[in-house]
Amino acid sequence: MEPIKKILFCEGRFFAWKKGDLHTAFGMLKEQRIKKAKVTLESNIGKRFKILKPTILDLFLKAQRGPQIILPKDIGLILLGTGIDKHSIVLEAGTGSGFLTCHLARFVKKVISYERRNEFLKIAKNNAQLLGLKNITFKEQDVYKEIKEKNLDLVVLDVSEPEKAADHALHALKQGGYFVVYLPTINQVMHFLKNIEQNFFVLKVVELLERQWHVEQMRVRPQSHMIAHTGFLCFLRKV
Repeated sequence: MEPIKKILFCEGRFFAWKKGDLHTAFGMLKEQRIKKAKVTLESNIGKRFKILKPTILDLFLKAQRGPQIILPKDIGLILLGTGIDKHSIVLEAGTGSGFLTCHLARFVKKVISYERRNEFLKIAKNNAQLLGLKNITFKEQDVYKEIKEKNLDLVVLDVSEPEKAADHALHALKQGGYFVVYLPTINQVMHFLKNIEQNFFVLKVVELLERQWHVEQMRVRPQSHMIAHTGFLCFLRKV
């Protein structure tokens, strides 16, 4: 998969460039001129583009999607709510498209990712390659059956019946390690919490809602649409 090399900005719009000439509503830019440009570049019809270095968020916009992903608002809470860092080893199950996998890999020493469906693993591996991440080990494995790794700092499950893997998570985590479960319905949350081992302490159950605002000079108002319910995050800790 060809990586994004530059982001070009013109009149409120961003364009991802990989190779070749770039054709836009603001004119055409030749490949050789894009390669040489450092700060600005003018199209064939006189429109000026700003040249930006792509960030990880820009690259994610071009990542392949398969199953439903965990959104950034929820990923951010997992990162901050578990204290993981560059020394941490993390296991997740329910890889899906690999969006959580890749975000975790940016912050920790190593990520092990379990996924039962091979077609999803292929998508996740391609996305990790697009982002240049090399600290992920993908495994076609069922977390309900076992977790082979030990002494983990964090286990994150995005599966429909996490209570079936709770005992495996307990034995895989180090003392004080975090156990996070992502579930779409409150009925699943209730069933999960009813069926977990007593060796886990429930820290919190959280639902995050995100509402953006429209800002245009002095005209400021909340946007009509918002990212409301996506899922519940259950935070537990091995004690």
